[in-house]
Amino acid sequence: MKKHSALVAILTFGLLFSCATNPITGKKNLNFVSNSELFPSSFQQYGTFLKENKVISGTADAKRVETVGMKIKAAAEKYLISIGQPEYLKDYRWEYKLVESKDVNAWCMPGGKIVVYSGILPITKDEAGLATVMGHEVSHALANHGAQRMSAAQLQQIGAVGVSLATGNQTEEKQKMWQQYYGIGSQVGVMLPFSRSHETEADKIGLTLMAIAGYNPDLAIGFWQRMAAQSSGQSQPEFLSTHPSDATRIQNLKALIPEAKATAAKFGVFFK
Repeated sequence: MKKHSALVAILTFGLLFSCATNPITGKKNLNFVSNSELFPSSFQQYGTFLKENKVISGTADAKRVETVGMKIKAAAEKYLISIGQPEYLKDYRWEYKLVESKDVNAWCMPGGKIVVYSGILPITKDEAGLATVMGHEVSHALANHGAQRMSAAQLQQIGAVGVSLATGNQTEEKQKMWQQYYGIGSQVGVMLPFSRSHETEADKIGLTLMAIAGYNPDLAIGFWQRMAAQSSGQSQPEFLSTHPSDATRIQNLKALIPEAKATAAKFGVFFK
């Protein structure tokens, strides 16, 4: 019992002193990992990934990725300046690379390191579709979702230790059973919803960035509809998915579009 109480005290202390307000979202988030710790590792991993994969350069598609990426970057800078956070991106080292792969994917590592897979280009179709994807992925980085996920994983590990302490006087079989239940419960109850909330948050920020960059956020709906069609209804149930279902995402985006347009209008960008 004493060990259990000590663990609770440690967790409480960590939660109290490891929350920071993100200027992009305006929310207090759990974050044990600073940019000075995260970015060097991110940049190194990005460099390794590029060496181990075929980077496409000099083509019209590669130039389009870089063009859209630069516009999204500029939009992020404008937005942060407008909210009094001009230094927020000072440690970012932006790169935008197109990589040859059949995978339908794109990502942005902490610090602005972006990769777009060639397999997603038939679905993006044009600059607006590409801006939807890149705005979304950049938003994950701006909102420090990577650091938050790492912090949540650390707490999950601490929680697993807590289960071991709480069941220490039970049989080995029962302890294994509880560990198994804990693993399932923590994934479905905490880790996956945490990731889904990140996806929804990135959708909102991404719409705003693409609108400020001059891309009509209405066109984001078409991209996600094409993504839904591409999956052919084979996505797993939302309850066990790290991403919102296609229908949920599209419904949320439609509700967010007016706000994205209103924000873009403050920067002199208007849409019908």
